[in-house]
Amino acid sequence: MEKRGTGEYDMTALARAAHHLGIPLRLVGLADSGAAPGQCTDGSDAVERRNLRSGVASLVGWLSWDMSDRGSARTWYGAAIKAARRAGDPLLIAYQQGSLAQFEVEYGNCAQGLSLIRSARRQLGSERPPIAAAWLSSLKAVAHATAGDERAADRALLASAAAVARMTADTAPPWPWVFAFDERKIAAARVTCGARLARPRWVQSSLADASAALSSSHEKQRALLTLDVAAGYMSAGQLDVAFGLATQALDTGLRLRSGRVAERARTFRRGYSSAAPPATSVTSMCG
Repeated sequence: MEKRGTGEYDMTALARAAHHLGIPLRLVGLADSGAAPGQCTDGSDAVERRNLRSGVASLVGWLSWDMSDRGSARTWYGAAIKAARRAGDPLLIAYQQGSLAQFEVEYGNCAQGLSLIRSARRQLGSERPPIAAAWLSSLKAVAHATAGDERAADRALLASAAAVARMTADTAPPWPWVFAFDERKIAAARVTCGARLARPRWVQSSLADASAALSSSHEKQRALLTLDVAAGYMSAGQLDVAFGLATQALDTGLRLRSGRVAERARTFRRGYSSAAPPATSVTSMCG
């Protein structure tokens, strides 16, 4: 299980939330951790319990998505949104809606994804934190790109950049955002948009700024972004480079048993439809 932030997970809280949801501890990586589920005896912490339920449901949704179990992923992301609504936390609701939107867009359900993003923005109103605005705008850009709307994708990326410009370096991201969002994340989103739009210029012009994401210790995320870069090179006709990168990403996905990475690699491979004889690297991946 990869970390989603720079710090360690609170395993006791995660175990407690899994207990309340009836999720086996092994499913969230706690079977051998020694963390006890425990009980919340203070009646005043009902909101905290709902927050924990939302968080662990979202995590299980992410794990299901990584295993390419779409049905379970959608179910758990939905459970995360419901728990966030019961907790009455607008930031948490918006975050979980954005997470589900990202999942839906990945599988081509762009209208549904955009609807979820609009709902998330309404939850936060006009005074939404800059990191929330930047992140949601980046998701919106990818949704528009997946739907083939280049202009709307570009507008959303500009909105994301404007939100990043409003951030101050000494302000920690509000929970549940446990990651930084800066120009490098926007560059990575632009790479993904370029891949979805078959615009190699978008991909290649953003590579320098996206280098941090491409060298990230989050191997699965790095593999997914590498596949987007590979798609950009394939659109530019640089097949050896494209399939070399895609093969590296696939190897990572297979080593980490990531169904999501493997599925994306298959999608990339199906995108090669040229009648020209394939190069050696293409043959090795397609054969």
